[in-house]
Amino acid sequence: MLDKPAVVTLLSQRFANDKHTSLSQLPLPHTMSGAKKAASIIAASIKNNEKIAIVGDYDCDGVCSSAILDEFFCDIGYENYKVKIPNRFKDGYGLNESIVSELDAQLIITVDNGITAFEAANECKKRGIKLVITDHHMPLDELPRADALVDPQCKDNEFAFKEICGAQVAWYLVAALKDELGLVDYELGKFTDLLALAIIADMMELKDMNRVLVRAGLRQINSFARPCFSAIARLSGKESFAFKESFTFDDISFLITPLINSAGRMDDATVSFEFLRSRDLRCAEGLLAKISECNAVRKEREKELFELCAKSVSENDKVVVVWGEGWHEGVIGIVASRLARLYKRPAIVFSIDGQRAKGSARSVGKFDILALISSCESFLSSFGGHKGAAGLVAKASKLVQLKTALNQACSNVDFNQISHDDLLGDIKADCVDSELMDIIDSFAPYGSKNPKPVFALRCALVVSVNTMGSEGLHLRLVLKADNRCFEAVYFNFEKRPVIGVRIDVLFTLGRNYFRGQESLQLIIQEIL
Repeated sequence: MLDKPAVVTLLSQRFANDKHTSLSQLPLPHTMSGAKKAASIIAASIKNNEKIAIVGDYDCDGVCSSAILDEFFCDIGYENYKVKIPNRFKDGYGLNESIVSELDAQLIITVDNGITAFEAANECKKRGIKLVITDHHMPLDELPRADALVDPQCKDNEFAFKEICGAQVAWYLVAALKDELGLVDYELGKFTDLLALAIIADMMELKDMNRVLVRAGLRQINSFARPCFSAIARLSGKESFAFKESFTFDDISFLITPLINSAGRMDDATVSFEFLRSRDLRCAEGLLAKISECNAVRKEREKELFELCAKSVSENDKVVVVWGEGWHEGVIGIVASRLARLYKRPAIVFSIDGQRAKGSARSVGKFDILALISSCESFLSSFGGHKGAAGLVAKASKLVQLKTALNQACSNVDFNQISHDDLLGDIKADCVDSELMDIIDSFAPYGSKNPKPVFALRCALVVSVNTMGSEGLHLRLVLKADNRCFEAVYFNFEKRPVIGVRIDVLFTLGRNYFRGQESLQLIIQEIL
C-alpha cells in the first residue's frame, strides 16, 4: 500500500538517468551532426539572396517546425523565401517530386520530413536545387542524396538525446544559423512554446531535455506573447474580463494540440501555420474560427469511424487491425489511439483507396510499434514513424496477411501488463488529498515514458452515478472509502457502476475548477 513518500520515490526513479535537467544543460548546436553544414549552406543562400523554400508537414510537429524557421527568416529580415505545408489529401506526406517541380527555389529545406524522400532528392539533383533535410524519423539503411542532412536518428549522429521531434531539430538548425550568421543577441528561448506543442503532439518521451523544454514552453505559452494563445484562451474560457486562468500541461495535450492538428486532418494545415504566426489578436481569432470548424467536423468523423471500427474488433486479436474503403484519412490516427486505449493493445487503422491502403498505428505503454511494423515490412509498400506512432502503406490485397503476421509476431506479448505500466500501486483513501496532488504536479509534464501516475482504490462504495455531456458518454460519480467521499469522473465509460455496490477503480488524480473554486476529483481509468 503506497504512502506519499513512496509515491515521491517511485516518480523520482523515472528521471534517475536524465542528463539534461535545465535549459543551461541542453546539448549545444554543434553536437547535432549535420547542423553546422546545413547552416553554412543556408547562410550562403541568404547572403546570395537565393530563393529558399521551406517544406513542412501537415501535423502539429510539422506546422510548429515550419513556424520556427519562418519566424527566424522574418526576424532577420530575409524575404526571398516561401513556406509550403503539403496538403494531406492533394500532396501526400512530405517532400516529393511534384512539390519539387512546383517550387521555384534554389534551396529547399525540409522540416519534420525528408529522411526517406529519395525520389525528391534525386529530382533536386537533376534540377540543380540544393537540398537540406531536417527530420527526426527513423532512416532506412540508405539515405537521400541531400546536400546536408540533420536527423538525430541517423547512425552517425552522436547527439546526446535521440528522442526529439521535428520542431526541436528545426530549432537546433536555427541555433546553428544563429552561430553561423553571428547573431549573438538572437533569442532562442521564445520558441519554447512551439517546441512544447510539438513535443507533446508527437508523443515524444517526456524525460530529459524534452521535459525541460515543455516546462519552459508552458511558461512561454502563459506569457501570451503569441496572439494565437490569447485567442485560444478567450475561446476556451481561460480568459475573461474578471480573471485569466493559466493553461496547464493537460491543456496542451487535450485542448491546444488537437486544435492545431485539426486543420491538417480535415482541410489544410496552412491555416494552422498562419494561426501560429498571427501578428495580432483579431487575425488569430479569425483563423481560430476556421480551425474550430475543422475540429468540430473532426470530432464527428472520429466518432462515426470509432463506432464502426469497434464493431469489427476481435477480442482474440493481439493487435487491432481494421480497415475500410474510403475511411477519412484525417481521423484514422485518432481512432487508432482510441482503439489502443480501449482494448489495451496496439491498433492500426487503414483507409483503402482502390488498391492502396494507408494506415496509422498507435502503441500502448512502452511497446515499440515501429519495430513491430518493421518486422512485417515484406507486406508493406512503405512505413515510417517512431516507437509510439507510425504510418504505413500496403496493397489492399495484403491486409489479411499483414494482420495475421502482426498478430503472430505478438503471440507471446502480454499487453495487459504493458498497458498498466503506469500503475504505481494501491493507495489508502486518506492519502488522496491536495498534498498528493501537489506531489503529482511536481513531476509534470506527463506523457510518453512519464505517464500520469495511476493508483488503485479498493472496495469503494458507489454513492451516486450521473451521466455527463450532451450525449451521455461520461459519468460523474461519488465514491466513499474509509469514511471519505470522493468526486469522480469516468470519461467514455465502458461499464456503468451500480449505486450501493463496492468497486475497485484505477484512477488518476486531477483538479476540477468550477466558478473559481478548485476541488480534487478522481479521474477513473478503469473499473476492475
